[in-house]
Amino acid sequence: MYASSKPQPRVTRMHLFVLVAMGVALAACNKSEGPTTAGTATTATAAAAAKPVVAVSEAVAAMSADQLRESASAALREQRLYAPAGNNAMEYYLALRDKAPSDPAVASALTDLMPYALIATEQSIQREDFAESQRLYALMEKTDATAPALPRLKQTIAQQQQAVATRAEQDKVKTEEDAKRQVELEKTRLAQQQAAQQQAAQQLAAQQAAQAEAEKKAAADREAAAAREAQQKAAAASAPAQAPTQTASAAASAGGLRALSTPAPRYPAEAARRNQSGEVRMEITVGTDGTVTAARVVDANPPRVFDREALAAVKKWKFAPIDAPVTTTRTINFRPGG
Repeated sequence: MYASSKPQPRVTRMHLFVLVAMGVALAACNKSEGPTTAGTATTATAAAAAKPVVAVSEAVAAMSADQLRESASAALREQRLYAPAGNNAMEYYLALRDKAPSDPAVASALTDLMPYALIATEQSIQREDFAESQRLYALMEKTDATAPALPRLKQTIAQQQQAVATRAEQDKVKTEEDAKRQVELEKTRLAQQQAAQQQAAQQLAAQQAAQAEAEKKAAADREAAAAREAQQKAAAASAPAQAPTQTASAAASAGGLRALSTPAPRYPAEAARRNQSGEVRMEITVGTDGTVTAARVVDANPPRVFDREALAAVKKWKFAPIDAPVTTTRTINFRPGG
């Protein structure tokens, strides 16, 4: 609903890039006229390339918080994660963060989008599409000015721009050829971005769905734990004399478990690459035949890193047969190389 009021930044950037390329070509063609002319053209080209890029357009920054939320959601649905300029999810979320800096959902969305913007920036540098790479770099820098990849990207963009400028002077590229190349570059960029954003949107949707499912399960577990605690308190209040005997019996039963087979969990590949350690505290129920009939994560540090492997491991555990089912807790440690 806001498309009619937004500028068309891609067309403007393309024209500017063509003009810069024309300046480089003319400087190369006129080198024979003397060092002063060539030096002036090179200086003008460098000044144009060094012009700062605004991450969020004025039109987006002027939108209200409600408009930004609606536009950001629509951009995600339509797979416009970081492009086109002036009409993508990252710009909307950045503008919304300026208006609502303490909104955790906005911060989380920007964190999720950063890796895809990084990939797109590297691709634009490979295509020698410096206008786009600088725009994407500006989005990343505004999202997180301390991101480790920013210094490398900035240096790479500058080096590639210099290499292109030198090559343009050496090869005496014609203005018509540069304009044709820019048109082809735009087609390639749009095709690559469409495919990349489609894949990224699918990955992001799957990630968000998994996170929502995990949060839903955690909430259900907390409710179940609260209900059990309430029942235990009620039972303790109605029959205080029996509580010590029941507690001692439960402890004795849990302590009487004799493990026959407790295979270690698989160490997650992502955690191994990060050299990350942690632990997961599990609540397990052992049936009379010695198999684990139920298992859930009580606590994990860090959260959701080792949970899946811990659950998979305990479900394979085997204990000696017992007279009655027993519920107890076990802590599984994860150490790199362990």
